[in-house]
Amino acid sequence: MKNILKYVIGFRTDTKSKKLVAIITLVLGILLFGIGCSLTTKTNNVEVSKNITASVTQKDNSTDNVVVKTDTIDTSKETITPITKVDTTTADTSTNEQLKVSYINVGQADSILVEQGSSSMLIDAGNNGDSETVKNYVENQGITTLDFLVGTHPHEDHIGGMDYIINAFKIGKIYMPKATTTTQTFNDVITAIKNKNMQITTPIVGDSFKLGQATCTILSPNNSTYEDLNNYSVVIKITFKDNTFIFEGDAGAVSEMEMVKKGLDLKAEVLKVGHHGSKTATCENFLNAVNPKYAIISVGKDNSYNHPQQSTMKRLESKNIPVYRTDENGTIVCTSDGKNITFKTETGSIGSYKYNDSASTNVTPPKTNTEAKVEITPVPVITPVVEQTPAPVVSNNNKSITVYTTNTGKKYHSDGCRYLNKSKIAISLTDAKSKGLTPCSVCNPPQ
Repeated sequence: MKNILKYVIGFRTDTKSKKLVAIITLVLGILLFGIGCSLTTKTNNVEVSKNITASVTQKDNSTDNVVVKTDTIDTSKETITPITKVDTTTADTSTNEQLKVSYINVGQADSILVEQGSSSMLIDAGNNGDSETVKNYVENQGITTLDFLVGTHPHEDHIGGMDYIINAFKIGKIYMPKATTTTQTFNDVITAIKNKNMQITTPIVGDSFKLGQATCTILSPNNSTYEDLNNYSVVIKITFKDNTFIFEGDAGAVSEMEMVKKGLDLKAEVLKVGHHGSKTATCENFLNAVNPKYAIISVGKDNSYNHPQQSTMKRLESKNIPVYRTDENGTIVCTSDGKNITFKTETGSIGSYKYNDSASTNVTPPKTNTEAKVEITPVPVITPVVEQTPAPVVSNNNKSITVYTTNTGKKYHSDGCRYLNKSKIAISLTDAKSKGLTPCSVCNPPQ
């Protein structure tokens, strides 16, 4: 040993010394390496085992796979936190996933607000006297822009508040049939449209447009020479995922049968009954084609037209179709999530099958609606022209302004006045004045 140390310490360079030093160095290296490997293996086994255990107990539930990030393991620590995949997506429970239809209570008139996501459409706007009611309801839904405004046909109980709505909101597109009247109400709507430099889009059967995620399809009018102005009504079907709705306006049996014979897809779960439940609408064939689960009637309480009428209500009752009515339920709000439909009403849970024409069952109704006696410009055969120039504003000449009187009355009235329920005779304002008739204090006709 002394000689060995001498060789090492003395750095002997002869051959025997070199061999001896190499052997000693090799032996010492092997011993030291073995001890180091033993310690390292023990440490690594502990840490990796801990890591795998943690990863298994905290696996990613969305993939069912263990997630281990091996390139970041720090064996100097006692515990290792595994990295797991986290899904931060949350379900959208907002109105973007719903279609909301509000059948606004405007008495003996129509006004329906449809909302889907951030998009909205107003179908009709009630009588002139309902303007503020409709405006307030729309505003209360947080709406400042109506993407679509539909005037189903130019009767006062459908477009009376339309000029007010046009002036109060930003409007995207206006749909109206190409049928005109000489009433002041219609004239006011055209003036409001012109003042906003807008145009009327004429509805073309088969055309469709998107309201958010919902699809709106035009079903009517299918003709251009109706005697009854009601049959010019724009009929729209809305499809939202698995749920479907039809809005009839005042379309009567003539228009309804055109849709049936044309083979249009009329099946819908919710039907807004035509013409306030009048006996001239909701014919058997049309009702069979739609086959609704629910029916909505927009109608005024104790109205002078005796709507809804017996024949219509009996047809609905015979098919066990639940009926919601604005005269009994107030404003009716229908909500769809694309599969399920729910209703919320101001009063009551469901309307009744009762009808209001028991006092007039012996009265033969006129073949055509007397309101259609106002001047109607026939619509030419429908062509694929979307944008139409609004009808010209009627002159303020009293001879061209139409008012209405009754067989025995001494006053003249605006279209839609409740005093016109017994009879209704169109007459120019000039002729009315020449006969000594005075303006009605209720409806305040042109003077």
